[in-house]
Amino acid sequence: MSVKENLAKIQADINEICGRVGRNPKEINIVAVTKYVSLETTEAALNAGLSHIGENRAEAAVQKWHALQNRGIWHFIGSLQTRKVKEITGKFDYLHSLDRLSLAKEVDKRLGDGQVMKCFVQVNVSKEESKSGLSPAEVIPFIKELVEYKGIQVVGLMTMAPFYKDPEQTRPVFQKLRELRDDVHSLKLEHAPCTELSMGMSNDYGIAVEEGATFIRIGSALVGRE
Repeated sequence: MSVKENLAKIQADINEICGRVGRNPKEINIVAVTKYVSLETTEAALNAGLSHIGENRAEAAVQKWHALQNRGIWHFIGSLQTRKVKEITGKFDYLHSLDRLSLAKEVDKRLGDGQVMKCFVQVNVSKEESKSGLSPAEVIPFIKELVEYKGIQVVGLMTMAPFYKDPEQTRPVFQKLRELRDDVHSLKLEHAPCTELSMGMSNDYGIAVEEGATFIRIGSALVGRE
């Protein structure tokens, strides 16, 4: 199936889920995870009507960004080394993996005057050793410390659920992230409105949408792997 056909199927799934749980499908942003596919397939995603592009390797992503002449809204979705920050600032609109003060400091330093990076704080809800991110208990103290970095805006929280054959098993992870997002949002911090939830991938995006995801990161089910 083409990217356009895959997108139509995913959008139909989202529409059905939103109708069932009382959400507006327009609240759901589909991020096409193009890290494993070619420039041509990334361009096909944009041509299919997608605007959000997700990459996790700075050098390759920047090459695509230049080749596509700044089309789309770019998301850095993987672990980001501080030495790579300078490559993505000014090009990427969102960072989904903010998990340490040293990274926040470097992003803030590399941004131009008045520039802001929209950030998701990464939370390791499932406490898997193989995954990056803060523990739920660390999130609010960490976000409060970010106030000194004027270029950092915490728009929401991100997590990666464990892979289960039965996606229903991911529900507690997504529920926990939503509850934590609500706790941060209730603090009414100017630098951290924290209204968004980046959660759900190809195998579990349906459960994530049911639990409040506003950004879902879809790779293989949308653009395949090459």
